[in-house]
Amino acid sequence: MKKYRIVTLAVVGLFLSVSFLASSVVAAEKDGIMMQDGKMVRFHDGKEIGGMDRETTLHNGTKVTMKGKLRTKDGKEMQMQEGQMVMMDGKMKEADKDMKMEGVPK
Repeated sequence: MKKYRIVTLAVVGLFLSVSFLASSVVAAEKDGIMMQDGKMVRFHDGKEIGGMDRETTLHNGTKVTMKGKLRTKDGKEMQMQEGQMVMMDGKMKEADKDMKMEGVPK
């Protein structure tokens, strides 16, 4: 009986720790910068937290300017369009379509 209780507690503990890690990963996927009404707006956990006040560097080294220009570490540039969103990992989202920065033409 004691063994059963220990195994059950271990399984519950493992489940809780995995679900906690998964929720933080999902939240990080909702962090980014979007061009909205011609202005760059920051999002955290999928919620708008305000406008950009300076150039931002993403996790992959891409820089985002206040006017929506993206510049990768290797020098490629792209101008964001209305409704486009760049996630903090450098992936672009537009109308629920995912695309990576590397695949976007210069």
